[in-house]
Amino acid sequence: MGRSYSLDLRRRVVARVAGGQSRRGAAADLEVSPSFSVKLVARHRRTGSLEPAPQGRPPGTGKLAPYRDFLIGRVRAQPDITMPELAAALKGAHGVEADPASLSRFLCKAGFSYKKNAAGGGTRTL
Repeated sequence: MGRSYSLDLRRRVVARVAGGQSRRGAAADLEVSPSFSVKLVARHRRTGSLEPAPQGRPPGTGKLAPYRDFLIGRVRAQPDITMPELAAALKGAHGVEADPASLSRFLCKAGFSYKKNAAGGGTRTL
């Protein structure tokens, strides 16, 4: 995902437009896209803010969020569980299909990491 433009650049775009320059002209001078300039000025007039809007999904939402306690409890009970096994357990208990990679990302965001041991296996640790 791309990064937001700096607050300084946002201020310069709005200042140029407030000074009488067109939105597209300000965009050309500051080497940003015309759509950025048009949307920024409209948003500034609507909200009064130059801060970038939040990006991404809000925390605590998503397909796996309602099953957080189940998933974390299952991993704590069996730290060496594989993601396909965890996906099967989730489907069996709640009827929800989840990709093993999604489960792994979910557990990483919850603070778990995957540690390999000397025997070649691994466990999830918090």
